[in-house]
Amino acid sequence: MDIIAENILVKESTLHSSEALCLHLHDIIKASLLTAVFQPILDMQHATIVGYEGLIRGPANSVLHTPIELFRVARACGMVTEVEYLSRRIVLESFARLDLSGKIFLNVSPDILLQPDSKTGETLKYLDELGLQPSQVVIELTENAQALDYQLLRDATQHYRNMGFEIAIDDLGEGFSGLRLWSEIRPEYIKVDKHFIHNIHLDPVKMQFARSIQEIAAKSGAQVIAEGIETQDELMAIRDLGITYGQGYLIARPNASPSQEISADISKSLIRADISRENILQNRATVEKLLKFIPAVEPTCNNEDVFKMFDKNSELFAIPVVVDGHPVGLIGRNMMINDYARPYRRELYGRRPCEIMMDKAAIIVDKMVSLQDLSDLILKSDPRHLSVGFIITDNGQYRGMGSGHDLLRIISQMQINAARYANPLTLLPGNVPISEQIDSLLQSGTSFIACYCDLDNFKPFNDVYGFKKGDEVIQLTGRLLTEACGPYDFLGHIGGDDFIVLFQSEHWENRCHEFLSKIGDTFPSFYSDIDRQRGAIETEDRQGDKRFHPILSISIGALVVEPDLYQSHHEVAAACVNAKKQAKKVAGNNLFIERRAA
Repeated sequence: MDIIAENILVKESTLHSSEALCLHLHDIIKASLLTAVFQPILDMQHATIVGYEGLIRGPANSVLHTPIELFRVARACGMVTEVEYLSRRIVLESFARLDLSGKIFLNVSPDILLQPDSKTGETLKYLDELGLQPSQVVIELTENAQALDYQLLRDATQHYRNMGFEIAIDDLGEGFSGLRLWSEIRPEYIKVDKHFIHNIHLDPVKMQFARSIQEIAAKSGAQVIAEGIETQDELMAIRDLGITYGQGYLIARPNASPSQEISADISKSLIRADISRENILQNRATVEKLLKFIPAVEPTCNNEDVFKMFDKNSELFAIPVVVDGHPVGLIGRNMMINDYARPYRRELYGRRPCEIMMDKAAIIVDKMVSLQDLSDLILKSDPRHLSVGFIITDNGQYRGMGSGHDLLRIISQMQINAARYANPLTLLPGNVPISEQIDSLLQSGTSFIACYCDLDNFKPFNDVYGFKKGDEVIQLTGRLLTEACGPYDFLGHIGGDDFIVLFQSEHWENRCHEFLSKIGDTFPSFYSDIDRQRGAIETEDRQGDKRFHPILSISIGALVVEPDLYQSHHEVAAACVNAKKQAKKVAGNNLFIERRAA
């Protein structure tokens, strides 16, 4: 009997405790005692803050201070909806009051989003009152629901997208439904759970998981955010994987008044990615580089509402018309204003569907179309497209718009950069951009590997087989070196048969050996059968003596450049030449690595 009585007392105590917690939570909600904190989201490639995740905290002296305990009790007490709406309001109010830049990521439970009594217009109301736009808000779906109606969720997320919001999935990999959720709703952002980021540089399985997520995201048009970055090694591993965004204690802890700039140490670590990618990728730029999100309207939207959108935003030159996510045309500012200027047009057509003013022949291009192809398309089209702009899609789904002005600006800059100082034979950057690149890396305090690549026995080959064959060898060398480069590596053509590679990617030494192996396989094919069989070219010198010159090979002198060891590109170049001379002391394809101690 004593044991039974003791159990009853424990249950009664637990009941009273639960009731007390529910009453405490009720008081917190009634008095709006929650506080918003913000954690920055970092653009890994450009070392800038692009937005913040809005998090919520209970009263500091309360057992419900942490969000985990707050929402656990809210669910147990049947008040999770009230807590979510209050949290959402407080986060948005704080974001607006602090005048934070970029996007705000709002945590929303999928099951709350789908509730029949969900206040679908409340978030828009808050935004309007606070002077915020839907395009600034990312609805971050937390994976804590046991069962979901995916069809309803698809419809709900598309409804919010049509209003200008973007969608993110939180903690991918934590539960079982994440990949299904990703496939069903096709979010703009994927947040990888911190479990897979912790010590990722030491765990090949975690590394492969993150790499696979990044590859799927690239194909689905989503951007990956790595959560829980806490160490420098984790940051470097994430950056080297090419993941776009990062978040975690190393970058910044959640704070009620967050900094709008990242620390100098983080910036210094990441800046090398930005230094290299502009030169490497400038000729691979796609339409996505021009993408700007512009809220779309449906064909049934009346002309007066469209006109008000133009009147409210003087920088808006066109509005896309979209049906079920698929663009069908656009309405240009000048076209509408000119039409409205005619007598009685506004009175006659103001309440009619906007599709009567829609340009059905608008240019619609996929985000992966090259800028050069888009430029050619616009030049062949009606001149109005240059001023009104074009619609950008992702697998047929509307993503945003681009302007002719931005296209012309980027194309012009690309042409200038490509033409200036480029080697005419390989079109690779020449001496001036090579020197500028080395100086940029030195100034950033970044470690890198400078490899001086020089062909062996090239002059006798050129003399015997002619300059045309010699040019083919140099061009092939340039192509094979390009293949050996990673996304953050820089390749330049010094001139003649000399090249330089500035490696920042992982496994650079393996890349060099793979390159040398390809050289060994391909160079013999440039020789005649006789020369190939004897492994050399036979020539006569001025005295008539026979001389033999071995098959073409390449020597690589690699210099490990650590911060503060070298002050300018002149010093790096001199050290590279010495490393190359050491490589040439060994016959055949060879890599010599010089590691100068500090």
